[in-house]
Amino acid sequence: MAIPTVSVRPGHPDFLDLPWRTSVAEWQDGRTVDLPTGVHRHPIAFVSYDEGLYAIKELPRHLAHHEYETLRALQDRVRPIANAVGVVERGWVPPDEEWSSAVITEFVPFTFTYRELIHGGGFGDRRDQMLDAFAGLLVELHLAGCFWGDCSLSNVLYRYDAGTVEAIMIDGETAELRDNLSAGQRAHDLEIMETNVAGGMADIAFSQGKDLDEADLDLGTDVIRRYHALWDELTLDPVIGPDERYLIRARIHRLNDLGFDVGDVTLVPDESGGNRVRMKVQVGGRSYHSGRLYRLARIEASEHQARQILSDLHYHSAREPFSSAESRDLMAMMWRVQIFEPLLQRIKEDVPHREPVQAYADFLHHRFLMSTSQKRDVGSAEAYIHWATENYPGYDPGDPIE
Repeated sequence: MAIPTVSVRPGHPDFLDLPWRTSVAEWQDGRTVDLPTGVHRHPIAFVSYDEGLYAIKELPRHLAHHEYETLRALQDRVRPIANAVGVVERGWVPPDEEWSSAVITEFVPFTFTYRELIHGGGFGDRRDQMLDAFAGLLVELHLAGCFWGDCSLSNVLYRYDAGTVEAIMIDGETAELRDNLSAGQRAHDLEIMETNVAGGMADIAFSQGKDLDEADLDLGTDVIRRYHALWDELTLDPVIGPDERYLIRARIHRLNDLGFDVGDVTLVPDESGGNRVRMKVQVGGRSYHSGRLYRLARIEASEHQARQILSDLHYHSAREPFSSAESRDLMAMMWRVQIFEPLLQRIKEDVPHREPVQAYADFLHHRFLMSTSQKRDVGSAEAYIHWATENYPGYDPGDPIE
């Protein structure tokens, strides 16, 4: 039996029990799982272990190592990235052969391909959310100095994030990392994306028996428009007068409100004089709310989910005012133990097919809408029964929640 060379990160299987003597396209191993995937140029297989599900993509050796190293490096810069856990070399196969090597990534749970968002020939009511997510991912990557080089609908997975959609990069074989990207490099990346997206939409129209003029060929152009609007918002260097120092805090709050972390704030004397300064902000990844939720309550969630869940934490904290950082942290953990975890467990039992944290965010939004429409503070117990009954036929209320 041929044994490959496997480099794998701690906490994951060694993958040596897989049938590496053949290409993943031929695998009928007991660990293989049939899962939907987009259109890819390289063979992909999904395998199941106690540690979780993994995607294995075959490609020539130099591309495999490049993609593995790129994804690993990006994980320190951008949050919505597939987690690369290993790279495999079949030493008996010439390195330029398609199946000479493979990259192993963790399967991103509760995600779906763009084809599952298709409604008719386009994306229906989800179009704006999908385009905002796509543009936001590109902005994050470019801020991190990543030139993607092959951005397409198929190289991204999507996941519901509270009332929005999150886009996750899963393919990095053509990506290049730099300290910063020039305007020309960003424009070139956007041109590639626009061409690839138009081709993807044309393929969808063709598969549905529609004429090309019925395809949503302007999808990529719309992504670019949203990209530039967000990029300009993040890279704005406002000039602040001596009596406008409050604008510094307002600028940071605006960036945090968009979900972006803020690093160093530099105030540079402006050429116009008059004690005016130009504010330059180091913008980080789009993880402000998710990072804050994790620091406060050790709960992992995507950005918009975290923002929604933080509102619940703040709602309950307001009933028990804290006077110090220590008591604030204690209040956050009490909320997690007494409110969040029991309700999350109830959701897991009642709607096991849903991603629990997403379902929790959906419930919070439902409770908010009920309270707003009824002009009163609707409690969680009442709102939960109404939410579950309305959205999940056959739901049995059982014992009331606390």
